[in-house]
Amino acid sequence: MGERSNLVKSVLKALVLLEVLAQNGELSIGELNEHLGWDKSTIHRLLSTLKVKEYVQQNTENQKYRAGIKMFEMGNQVVDRLGFRRQCQPYLESLATVTKETVNLAVRDGKDIIYIDKIESSATIKVDLAIGKRLPMYCTGLGKAILAQMPEAEVLQILRLETMIALTPKTLTTVQSIQEQLELIRKRGYSLDDEEYVEGLICVAAPIRNYRGEVMAAISIAVPKYRFEEGQKTLQYTEKVAETAKKISAELGSFQL
Repeated sequence: MGERSNLVKSVLKALVLLEVLAQNGELSIGELNEHLGWDKSTIHRLLSTLKVKEYVQQNTENQKYRAGIKMFEMGNQVVDRLGFRRQCQPYLESLATVTKETVNLAVRDGKDIIYIDKIESSATIKVDLAIGKRLPMYCTGLGKAILAQMPEAEVLQILRLETMIALTPKTLTTVQSIQEQLELIRKRGYSLDDEEYVEGLICVAAPIRNYRGEVMAAISIAVPKYRFEEGQKTLQYTEKVAETAKKISAELGSFQL
């Protein structure tokens, strides 16, 4: 008997349903039927079960369903138990104080990154990428900071499997162009997302390594482009982000500084 024979189909369907709600926000049973192609009675039974355990909530005004706060709480508990976010937080706070910009911490999950912590800028105009946000690696500063430190064969596998969409006029969408950029990132020790994910957004990021010297996360500051271009902030931001990443890596026992 193979591994698939041990799978519980109803559990798989419930998890897929939760993923669709998390990605799309509020959806009706009819809309879920369009997304999933499942029988409406099946969807209703799954939603009712998940609702009892508070994994799903229902909007009483429009009767649509959304992923419950319990999912967020569970994710935070997992991250906190790892202790990594707690170790990083003082460094994030220090970087945010010095730069007065939004600071983000992300880890890799497959071909994506997931934001696991952030310190928001106190500025009126700021960049808001929420904790739990999932973004592709190929077009983000955080993602490319991680990609640049990974084995070449693994990077190629990720890029070839990714559907690289031009999210802005500056998004790189070919394997060769991204490889060239990753080589530059390796040489200078930080990555620079110059409006590749969102127009008007600059992201400076650097990799964080564990005690084995393996890249395990990345830290960044996200800055509105007009503020980034004021004065000589490029050097200030890149140095501070790279320095902070090295400090975190050292605390984690990394020998590659």
